[in-house]
Amino acid sequence: MPTISQTDRLLRAPRPWLTDGGLETTLVFHDGYDLPMFAAWPLVRTEQGRETLRRYFRRYVEIAREAGTGFVLDTPTWRAGAAWAEALGVTTAEIAEANRRSVALAREISAEFPDTPIVINGAVGPAGDGYSPEHLLTPDRAQAIHAPQIEALAAAGADLVSAVTMTHAGEAIGLVRAAVAAGIPCVVSFTVETDGRLPDGAAISDAIARVDAATDGAPIWYMINCAHPDHFRGALERGAAWLSRIGGVRANASRMSHAELDEAEELDDGNPQEFGELHAELARILPALKVLGGCCGTDHRHVGCVAHAVLPERADA
Repeated sequence: MPTISQTDRLLRAPRPWLTDGGLETTLVFHDGYDLPMFAAWPLVRTEQGRETLRRYFRRYVEIAREAGTGFVLDTPTWRAGAAWAEALGVTTAEIAEANRRSVALAREISAEFPDTPIVINGAVGPAGDGYSPEHLLTPDRAQAIHAPQIEALAAAGADLVSAVTMTHAGEAIGLVRAAVAAGIPCVVSFTVETDGRLPDGAAISDAIARVDAATDGAPIWYMINCAHPDHFRGALERGAAWLSRIGGVRANASRMSHAELDEAEELDDGNPQEFGELHAELARILPALKVLGGCCGTDHRHVGCVAHAVLPERADA
């Protein structure tokens, strides 16, 4: 009998799995780290940094275990693309090695929880500002930029890769094509502004349709991240066929706009209980949810409230 991969297990799961919250905002505002360019991957280069990441992820896996569901364990590689090497003062070889180390660390953490199904997800961020539509990449250019990171994550043994905080369809298309070429499943997560549209002005439904058309529907699902639920609830047309392509949500704790968050010197962590309740409403609108977690400003409290509000009593993952 063929072995079922953890990704296939997630796809077949009868209810959503959990993932973590806002890694970078937790490291900066709670743990006191200075993250140039919001890059968390340098932590994998020191034992102190790796232990910080272990503690961070263990807390979330415990929430999933207590809820009786699985967990999607992201690598801390949102800023570990080759496009960021020069700005961060490192070589592309050093960034490639950081991607490999990040997958290895995720595997170590996963091994601590043999009874909890865990997918290792290689997080891939945009080549430019995740909030800005000023630098729109063509699919060909995006594929060339993102291919080295995706190849490194795939070679290191990640189960899938996710394009996180995508601002426009062109970059997402190129990234998906790079994942297909590397032979690894992929997810695309778009960010939206307070009006529920991508930073380039596109509707979520149109961006999904464009990527699907250009890639023969290659993404295993789409997500929305780095926006408060109030920013995109109105864009989710109840009963619309395209909602079946939304498999995950990682929302912000704050209702502030991206521009306001960029200027904020203090963390706005919102209301964790309300955050969970809003996700219960989203779960009623989105019929194909596979993954729920958080983004900027969220921590284990928010994800715990989501688990309590959305997931039924403990059951098999």
